[in-house]
Amino acid sequence: MDLSYTPEEEEFRARLREWLAKVLPTLPDKPSPQDWPARRAYDLGWQRMLYDAGYGDVHWGASPTVRLIFLEETEKAGAPYVGANFVGLLHAGPTIAAEGSEEQRARWLPPVLRGEEVWCQGFSEPDAGSDLASLRTRAHRDGDDYVVNGSKIWTSHAEVADWCELLVRTDPRAPKHRGITWLAMPMDAPGITVRPLRTLAGSAEFAEVFLDDVRVPVANRVGEENDGWRVTMVTLSFERGTAFVGEVVACRRVLGELAAEARRNGRWEDPVLRRRLGRLNAEFRALWRLTQWNVSEAEASGGVPGVGGSVFKLRYSHARQALYDVAAEVLGPDCLDLERGWVVDRLSSLSYTIAAGTSQIQRNIVGERVLGLPKGR
Repeated sequence: MDLSYTPEEEEFRARLREWLAKVLPTLPDKPSPQDWPARRAYDLGWQRMLYDAGYGDVHWGASPTVRLIFLEETEKAGAPYVGANFVGLLHAGPTIAAEGSEEQRARWLPPVLRGEEVWCQGFSEPDAGSDLASLRTRAHRDGDDYVVNGSKIWTSHAEVADWCELLVRTDPRAPKHRGITWLAMPMDAPGITVRPLRTLAGSAEFAEVFLDDVRVPVANRVGEENDGWRVTMVTLSFERGTAFVGEVVACRRVLGELAAEARRNGRWEDPVLRRRLGRLNAEFRALWRLTQWNVSEAEASGGVPGVGGSVFKLRYSHARQALYDVAAEVLGPDCLDLERGWVVDRLSSLSYTIAAGTSQIQRNIVGERVLGLPKGR
């Protein structure tokens, strides 16, 4: 495992830092978190700036190490998060780059990189969340189209998306992992109904999506028919492997801010609180090293993160929740004030042991694929 950086990679870091320092002060104010059309426009505008500066393709056109440096430096500098571009840049785009045909890559990747199109993720269903392979949304072949019927839930950014990475069941008689197909569905197709969902934190970045005889061209299938589960594992390896890199950097920054706040308000005198902050510091330092290890592994295996991403996702989810539990302790009664920093983040942190595969699922993956334990019956 090589955690060092080459001179070329360090030159990329220096150049990126210089560009960020110059451009970030020129950005307009961020729109309201509740105004998703405005947030879409803001996020696409930022992606276009990255593209014009030569940084648009780092999520799949660069090496995993360069991607790591990019995510680390943009988070440290306080650059805009990918936002509405999350699925396109970190999930669907890398999957299409790895598994799509030449024609599919030419059609779908450039608009994402240029900040022209937004993707959403249509994986989970009301009865197929943690057990994703139990999905029941059906698609049958009709000439050059698949006709899709069913529903999805927790569909990220569906109300502002142009495309959806969609999982459908194309062979209901096959074992549940073998009858699934990965489709790219245009969100303006007839028969699609989107109903936004409001989260505990008050935001509405998720939605229910209902599909009634939606026609999706066969040409929009990524991978072979009924091979969608394998393609999905590629998607999830990116989601669990490198998609949270910036958030680890953010958590380390928050940890420092919490320590500073505790010193200001007198809570630093509590030895139990200091011990918890120290343990979290060690935890996030270890998570950063694990991130580097996963990136090194991806570098050696062609760019796709391995099962180490599940180890990372499992530990990171719980560490993030523990971080914001400590934040509530530092804030004291102010932890109920939604206008205070960290309060909304604490509410959103509750979802991390569910999102991108529950902690129970991650433990199964680690047990079976890393430790070699027998599968449950």
